[in-house]
Amino acid sequence: MDGFKLNGTHQLVVYVEGVNILGERIHNIKKNEEVLMVASKETGLEVNADKTKYEYMVMSRDQNAGRSHNMKIENRSFERVEEFKYLGTNLTNQNSTQEEIKSRLKSGNACQHLVQKLLSFSLLSKNINITIYRTIILPVVLCGCETWSFTLRGKSRLRVFENRVLRRIFGPKRDKVTGEWRKLNNEEFNDLYSSPNILRGIKSRKIIWA
Repeated sequence: MDGFKLNGTHQLVVYVEGVNILGERIHNIKKNEEVLMVASKETGLEVNADKTKYEYMVMSRDQNAGRSHNMKIENRSFERVEEFKYLGTNLTNQNSTQEEIKSRLKSGNACQHLVQKLLSFSLLSKNINITIYRTIILPVVLCGCETWSFTLRGKSRLRVFENRVLRRIFGPKRDKVTGEWRKLNNEEFNDLYSSPNILRGIKSRKIIWA
């Protein structure tokens, strides 16, 4: 009620992750944005035009559908973008999740790179390495996967990513006949990796979320 005291004065500290204005028509979005700008000024805040983006989603097979210029309100211009990140998720004007999957895999690769020395450490057991994968790397990739829609290409990318991590964990295998070292194939991964693969894990999360 009294606010947060700092240096003998009352201050109000507000943290905002993001404000999302939705509307079926551009007119409605502009009207709501004007209301937000007026309400912000009354509390001593201003809308940052550089950090405010405007996206126009059109459900159409025509890639050029819904093309429009930047939104102008009063003397400010809000940039129109075809994709942006909101609450950690990539949203596109075609409502496609493929860019989000690519972004998640990129983050997963970066996470794997940070722990790759652990995955290759010979003194750690395979079970510990699998635990590292499932508790550190996999959650980064699967964040928000409950809402993903899949294509064959998307599924393939996810399986390739997981097989690459498992290949580092289990390493090569020595052929009993030739005595040469070779990479494990996908079927051998399934036998060694007792947990459900990444696609089954996503399906399970979808069912639980539903």
